Amino acid sequence: MRHTSRSCVTVALALIVIQLAFAGCDAPRVQSLSGVGLEMVADSLNAPVALVSSGNRTGRLFIVEQTGTIKILSATGKLLPEPFLDLRDRLVTLRTAYDERGLLSLVFHPHFKANGRFFVYYTAPLRSQALADWDHTNHVSEFRVSATDPNRADLDSERILLQIDQPYYSHDGGDLAFGPDGYLYIATGDGGPGGDPNHHAQSLESLLGKVLRLDVDNDLPYAIPPDNPWVGQSGRDEIFAYGFRQPYRFSMDSGGSDALIVADVGHDGWEEVNVVIRGGNYGWNIREGTDCFQPRDPTELFSTCSNTGPQGEPLLDPVLQYSRDLGIAIVGGHVYRGEALPMLSGRYIFADWRAHSGTLFMAIPTWNDRERWAMEPLVLSENLLQGVFVLGLGKDAEGELYVLTSDGVAPTSTGGQVFKLVPGVGA
Repeated sequence: MRHTSRSCVTVALALIVIQLAFAGCDAPRVQSLSGVGLEMVADSLNAPVALVSSGNRTGRLFIVEQTGTIKILSATGKLLPEPFLDLRDRLVTLRTAYDERGLLSLVFHPHFKANGRFFVYYTAPLRSQALADWDHTNHVSEFRVSATDPNRADLDSERILLQIDQPYYSHDGGDLAFGPDGYLYIATGDGGPGGDPNHHAQSLESLLGKVLRLDVDNDLPYAIPPDNPWVGQSGRDEIFAYGFRQPYRFSMDSGGSDALIVADVGHDGWEEVNVVIRGGNYGWNIREGTDCFQPRDPTELFSTCSNTGPQGEPLLDPVLQYSRDLGIAIVGGHVYRGEALPMLSGRYIFADWRAHSGTLFMAIPTWNDRERWAMEPLVLSENLLQGVFVLGLGKDAEGELYVLTSDGVAPTSTGGQVFKLVPGVGA
């Protein structure tokens, strides 16, 4: 039985234009927009999962391929033949079919132009100190750019900041970002498999199923920000927030709110978006979205469960959730702060890995913790996403957005593409 008294989102698919109805919800519907199109800027990629700018105004974009390389898209729109970074020989051996491991993210230090430092998250073979029957070890590592070539990283400069052992090949999380406070934020999955049977997400002694926060400037390998919530208390000092299942992608809104927006992939009921605060518990695996979850039988949801976590703290609701009637796995995006598409200004643009509609989605943030975000499909003037898998959304130095896709589920698929959101035909 599904508990619905706290759920305000139901999703219906229309035959021609897909609209999302919010049954029993006070949030207004987002007005559907037109005039947004897609322009392909790169193709023939292996599972492009992230795209970032170095922030030093060179116009270059860095595309992360899950198989272990980072490629540069030049300011003139050409993929450079040599990768910026090649970690293929340092990765765990990836499956030939679906896999959630690999090289998962990249972030440049806020002062990269001066110090040449950047950070990656990748899955390495299981380290010797881990439990013998576990699967792999995630690395958060720092590298530096080559002293002689700005388009190449120094492979020998790797400094491993953090190693996180993981029991299964799924739910790695893996995103990185620097906050406005200058600290490095890291999203980790619960370690898998489906229902988090070992309750990693709710354990404050585990780094799995968390958002972590590190000071990478004042100690080696890192320091703990003094205001992290469990400093001086029982629990890992690195933890900033917890109760996540698979927070594959998150972002910081650069437009004034500085909000930390985490998209968390659901189990079999709800996909969700959370605005994350210091010390917050976001419910998994006590709840999935606003429904109760029973880990002993992950095929069934029950009508009652605790509203508090292991320390008696309240479980925080998502600001947005949608059901599996719409898609399979949420892919977090960004609040649009660019100039090319003023109709999107201030809207949160996101996607689903395999949305039944093949569209992007948008929501209007309310920044009020008592109100849900309304959401609608982002109708494109020409839908080039039909039939592909969306792996990520990127952002350039000007705040313009990009969509990263693959034509197959295997990391080794060679049909990966990058599209830029642009004014649509006739706009």
